[in-house]
Amino acid sequence: MLEQGTIAPDFTLRSTPDQMVSLKQFLGRPVILVFYPADWSPVCGDEVSLFNHVLKEFQKFDAQLIGISVDGIWSHLAFIKDRKLQFPLLSDFEPKGAVSKLYDVYRTTDGESERALFVIDRKGIIRWSYLSPVGINPGANGVLDALESLDSKGDES
Repeated sequence: MLEQGTIAPDFTLRSTPDQMVSLKQFLGRPVILVFYPADWSPVCGDEVSLFNHVLKEFQKFDAQLIGISVDGIWSHLAFIKDRKLQFPLLSDFEPKGAVSKLYDVYRTTDGESERALFVIDRKGIIRWSYLSPVGINPGANGVLDALESLDSKGDES
């Protein structure tokens, strides 16, 4: 897993069948990357629903929340609709797990992403990361603490 102080690798992934999202488009604001194993699994559903619920807290820090898994875009779109998510889910489907591998959170044993969180500052540097056991929802407290730390230090960690 990439560590604090590392420049976050840029990537471009699909958010819809005809739209792409790149990390670099969010330079100038904090970004929260939420890597998770799979849409529709119970823990993943709880995790993304929790992040959706606290989205307004993240937005107080002008932070962009992005979910990433190896699921295809059609699965993501159905999952977004079912869970009424207000943030993008990006498909790391093809080449499978390429972005998860860039962040060193790809699970070769089952071909899915780890359950991992990254907070990236306005300059594109990873300032906080957390690897959760795959069966445990990591919650949002660590992310909120990291955002508060960025805000209080002005991204000068």
